[in-house]
Amino acid sequence: MTATTTTAALVPIQPAFTDAGRLALAGFLAGHRGLTKEAYTLDLRQFTSWCRAHCLNLFAVRRAGIEGFARDLEARGRARATVTRRLCTIAGFYKHAVEQELPEHSPAAHVRRPRPDYGSPAVALDRNEPGGMLVAAGPGPPLEHPLISLPALNGLRVPEATGADSEQPGLERGHRTLTITRTGGEVVTIPLAPRTARAIDPATGERSGGPVFLSPDGRRPDRHGAGRIVRRAARRAGIAKNVSPHTLRHPFITAALDAGVPLRDVQQAASHADPRTTIRHDRARGSLDRHATYIAAAHGPGAAR
Repeated sequence: MTATTTTAALVPIQPAFTDAGRLALAGFLAGHRGLTKEAYTLDLRQFTSWCRAHCLNLFAVRRAGIEGFARDLEARGRARATVTRRLCTIAGFYKHAVEQELPEHSPAAHVRRPRPDYGSPAVALDRNEPGGMLVAAGPGPPLEHPLISLPALNGLRVPEATGADSEQPGLERGHRTLTITRTGGEVVTIPLAPRTARAIDPATGERSGGPVFLSPDGRRPDRHGAGRIVRRAARRAGIAKNVSPHTLRHPFITAALDAGVPLRDVQQAASHADPRTTIRHDRARGSLDRHATYIAAAHGPGAAR
């Protein structure tokens, strides 16, 4: 009996990763960049660690295994949005692997995902606070004003703002424009709000090329550096909340929807793949002032003419 036990203990465990699996992971991540790549790397690192812990080969995982991973995340208190994002990343990875003819079918194709929570845990700014930050940033260092204007008035993400080059501001049919690289690599030209355009000029100075934003060390600021700049402006504006550049995208979306801009256009401006994400960023989504009842009453049957 002892011999049998010893023999069983020496049986090698099937490795969770083959060379094909490692290549598939690297190939999937190579198709992304910036913060998206960082998020996907984290998601897949957690999933592959779970596979190793359960002695599962990456291409032998079944739907029940992936759902088990999701339940494990929920049991550890992960938010529904986080669980859903990780399942989406896993589904994207297996779709890539099927295209490379590694597994025949994706085990994640029909995985059940948590019902989304449309509430956002992010810090909320009231209608006047972004304006206060813009006023406070005006006399500050040249980087502050445009770095607050671009998310607050144009809805840009930090990498989109800090990745822009000083030769890319232009003029198109009377509009000041900026060419940026969206998450996922799409290059688009956007109109600049007049205040943003005026803020960018001092930041670029006489430079005709290179980054719009330059840190004192001569490099583009990363998201941590951008966060520090925004927090300093918030403190000068008397805002005690933990404000980040991303926080400023929320009032941009809310203001656009309050002004009657169609959801589809706001979604496009914010570069959201799913309109539900845009809705989550809307801080006035529960406002009765904007309810469709009033519009229908004004234009529907029996409306005063």
